[in-house]
Amino acid sequence: MTPESTAPLAESPPEGARLPPRERILSVARGLFYQRGIRAVGVEEIADAAGTNKMTLYRHFPSKDALIAECLRVFADKANKFWDELEAAHPDNPRAELSAWLAAMAERVLAAGDHGCALANAAVELREASHPARRVIEEVKRAQRDRLVRLCRAAGLDEPEFLADELHLLLEGARISAQSVGRDGPASRLVRMGEAIIASHAG
Repeated sequence: MTPESTAPLAESPPEGARLPPRERILSVARGLFYQRGIRAVGVEEIADAAGTNKMTLYRHFPSKDALIAECLRVFADKANKFWDELEAAHPDNPRAELSAWLAAMAERVLAAGDHGCALANAAVELREASHPARRVIEEVKRAQRDRLVRLCRAAGLDEPEFLADELHLLLEGARISAQSVGRDGPASRLVRMGEAIIASHAG
């Protein structure tokens, strides 16, 4: 429910700087997983792209599964930072913050190169309940819903829990629609539909 889907193939450090091996591995893995899928990318490819080797990768991450889970935590951290920035940009105005969130989501969904929500994509690929990334995905998604509920409640809107769920399902559907039928389809009306749903909960 936040822009955790935005994932460059690698985050370039400042000119003249070089990220430590662990950060390079995470940066490259996040991009490759997001662009091509978790199952399609092996640890050797990640190590090569990060300018290191499998021994170094396994020194920092005991398994590919552990690396996947950590990549998703990074996505979650970036999403939390986005929420904080959104709140700071609209102090004491939760209704404006909600509209800004919706507009930002639409911009991400319609952006070239967007491949949907990284967490949702991972959930589709990682079906095993025991996979360490599953817990990360579930915890993050619940926390994001809770934050959206609090925002809807602070905005004085009726049935904030129900509204948050409506907006969540609208966003998830828009992401799928953008990938399946294109960005000029129903996803292009995400803001208009979202604002209509929000207005229906105004007292």
